[in-house]
Amino acid sequence: MSKRPKILVVDDDASVRHALAETLKLNQYDIRLLEQGQTVLEELAETSVDLIILDVMLPDVDGFALCQHIKANPHYQHIPLILITSMDSKVALANGVAAGADDFLHKPIHAVELLARVQSMLRIKRQYDELEATLKMREELSNMIVHDMSSPVISILLHATLMEEKVSDPEVIKHLQMIKAGADRLDSFVNDLLMAAKMEQSKFLLNTALTDINQLAVDAQKHFNIIAQSRGIVLQFDLPDPPIEAMIDSNLFRRVIGNLLANALQYSPSATTVILRLTPLSYAESGTHFRLSVIDEGPGIPEAYRERIFEKFEVVDLKRKGVPQIGLGLTFCKMVVNAHNGKIFVKPNANQGSHFVVEI
Repeated sequence: MSKRPKILVVDDDASVRHALAETLKLNQYDIRLLEQGQTVLEELAETSVDLIILDVMLPDVDGFALCQHIKANPHYQHIPLILITSMDSKVALANGVAAGADDFLHKPIHAVELLARVQSMLRIKRQYDELEATLKMREELSNMIVHDMSSPVISILLHATLMEEKVSDPEVIKHLQMIKAGADRLDSFVNDLLMAAKMEQSKFLLNTALTDINQLAVDAQKHFNIIAQSRGIVLQFDLPDPPIEAMIDSNLFRRVIGNLLANALQYSPSATTVILRLTPLSYAESGTHFRLSVIDEGPGIPEAYRERIFEKFEVVDLKRKGVPQIGLGLTFCKMVVNAHNGKIFVKPNANQGSHFVVEI
């Protein structure tokens, strides 16, 4: 760290606070002395902290409870915390571990032991900070690369469309349509990555409006029929009458439908059927609550992986294990569905394959 590590020393005994401070100043740490537990939370909210040394017996709060509260907060849980007490060490140790403390010191505290524990905790904190910085840099680089991919993909789509308008050979037109379908799928994937990054950073707001869900499905059918026919797959749509209307973000949900269909078609063998089914669940003033099902006859998802396939950080591990029908597209779907306060899950098809379900 370029700056001096900041350490909070929290103890209601002034002599203990100053003794700890004198020892720690030998290593030129930035020391902040506090005598009440409540001020710890205020300090954490205002500034960056590298280590907390916390007395168990405080006048305003219980040290174990405060430790547990800090470790339950995702913004603070990475900060190392050392509990100190004059209580029976075995009982206090058990309570401290249960509260989430990273280390433990028993009073009276020896200077050599204190410095050793502090240096160890700060080393862990430094490694965490370095890893965080590296991950952030890689994420920013990945987002930049994905963003730069948009231009060539759009160029492919544009030129394929222009060529399609100038040729009359049915075979050439068929190949151009396949190029457009592939480029459109890649464009959708790039947009999914960019949208997922924005969603994780809370940079988006749902633009909801009363939307005809049947029409979104019909639009998808027109696009994916080409892909299905080229692979010898029957694409079947089962839509209700009257059409379902619901308050959703139509642009985001359109891509949920596209991702689920693309996923089903990619892993389905020829001479099989992929079904998209819409079902109304209940009616409300804000529109209809509904279920969207995409059913295929592909290899299916093993039961042990059915919850993990929607998690971004599980994708690499599951791909190594040869689990089919996974990717960031499913992560994107889950994020969109969650944003609509809905749920998404997969279950086995009654015959063979997967049955993806979205309920909103």
